[in-house]
Amino acid sequence: MDEVTRRAMLTATAAGGVLTLASAGNAQTTEPIPQPQRPGHGGTDPGPRNLARDRQNPDLLVPPPTDHGTLPNLRFSFSDSHVRQETGGWTRQITVRELGISKEIAGVNMRLNAGGVCELHWHKAAEWAYMLNGTARITAIDQDGRSFVDDVGEGGLWYFGSGIPHSIQGLNPDGCEFLLVFDDGDFDEDDTFLISDWFKHTPNEVLAKNFGAPASLFGHTPDPSERYIFPAPLPGPLSSDKIAGATAVPQRFSHRLMAQEPIKTRGGTARISDSSTFPASITIAAALVEVNPGALREMHWHPNTDEWQYYIDGQARMGVFAASGQARTFDFQAGDVGYVPFAMGHYIENTGAAPLRFLEIFKSSYYADVSLNQWLALTPPELVQAHLKLDPQALAALHKDKFPVVPG
Repeated sequence: MDEVTRRAMLTATAAGGVLTLASAGNAQTTEPIPQPQRPGHGGTDPGPRNLARDRQNPDLLVPPPTDHGTLPNLRFSFSDSHVRQETGGWTRQITVRELGISKEIAGVNMRLNAGGVCELHWHKAAEWAYMLNGTARITAIDQDGRSFVDDVGEGGLWYFGSGIPHSIQGLNPDGCEFLLVFDDGDFDEDDTFLISDWFKHTPNEVLAKNFGAPASLFGHTPDPSERYIFPAPLPGPLSSDKIAGATAVPQRFSHRLMAQEPIKTRGGTARISDSSTFPASITIAAALVEVNPGALREMHWHPNTDEWQYYIDGQARMGVFAASGQARTFDFQAGDVGYVPFAMGHYIENTGAAPLRFLEIFKSSYYADVSLNQWLALTPPELVQAHLKLDPQALAALHKDKFPVVPG
C-alpha cells in the first residue's frame, strides 16, 4: 500500500469516515476505497469516479476541517499536459492556460536525446532552467557579441535574459531532461523565435545581402517543422565549441547550484539562488528544498511575489491560508506544479516515506520569506499570549532563528 492510500485511510478512519472494500467489479484489488466523508459530513461515492485520482488527492477528497472558502486551484501536473514529440526529444508546458492562477510564471519540461538540439532561438520572456538529469551543452551570445558555452549537469542552472539567443543540446550518455521557467505566465513554446523559421521566411536575395554571399547559396533551410528539437552530431569536448578570439560574457549564464553550501536543519536542507549568488539571474529567484519524511517546510509567506513550485521527488501536502477565513489543502507528487499567490501563508509537509525535493521559484531578483515562528519569537511574549493564549511551553519553544525546514 502506498503512503497516500495509507494516509487517506487513516484520515477517514480517524474522522469516522467509511472505507469500503473494492466491489466485485474491482475484484482485482482489495485496497480500501476512500470515501468523501467525515463525522456528520459528506457521504459515500458509489461512482462513477476516478479512484487513482482520489487516492492521489486525499486532502481534496477529505479536506482537513480547517479548510474553508473558495480558493482557486493551485495545482497542475505535467502528467496532464500535452506532450509534443519531436525527432530529437519531447517537450510539454504548463502556462496560464493550464494553471489559470499562474499569471507571472510558466513552465516547460523538456527532454533532449543524446545529440538532440533545441535549435538556435530566443524568447520575449527570460528563461531560467534546472537540470533534472543528464547533461546539456548550452551556447549563447549577449547583445554586445560576447559569447558563452558551458556544459550543465544535474542540479545545475542556466539563465538567458529576454531576447538572448541560445541553444541547448543533450550530451552522452543519454541526453538530458530539464525544467524551464519563464517570467511570463502567458508564455507559449509556439511563440519561440526560431532561426530556421526566420531563414525560411526571408527572401534569398535579402539573406545574400545580409551575409555577403551569393543568393544561390541560400534556400536550402529545412522546413521549421523538421527542426525545433532535432538530432544532430554530438559535439566534441567543451573547449572545441569555444570560438577562437571571442570575448566571454562578463557574467556566466550558468550556475552550479549543488556546489552551494546548503542551509541545514534537522528537518532537511535549502539552497537559495538569486541575483546575489547567480548574478545573471535578474528576474528569477529560487530555492531547492529537501524535506525529510514527516518534516515540514515551515509556516511562512513571501513578501515580494507569487511562488511557483515544481516537485522533483516524493509526496507532499500544502496548506495555503488566504486571509478572510479562507484556507485550502493540496496534495503533490513528482512532476506536479504548485502555486501560492503573493503573501499567502503556507506550509509544505512531507507525507511520504522518502525525502521530498521541490523547487520554489519567484519572479524576482531576490529571494525572501517571512517565518511565522521567528515573527512570534521576536514579538513581546505578552503580546503573543494576548492574541493566541498559547501554553507557556509552546511560547518557550518559539525560536528567534529561522529554520526553513523543521523536523516532524
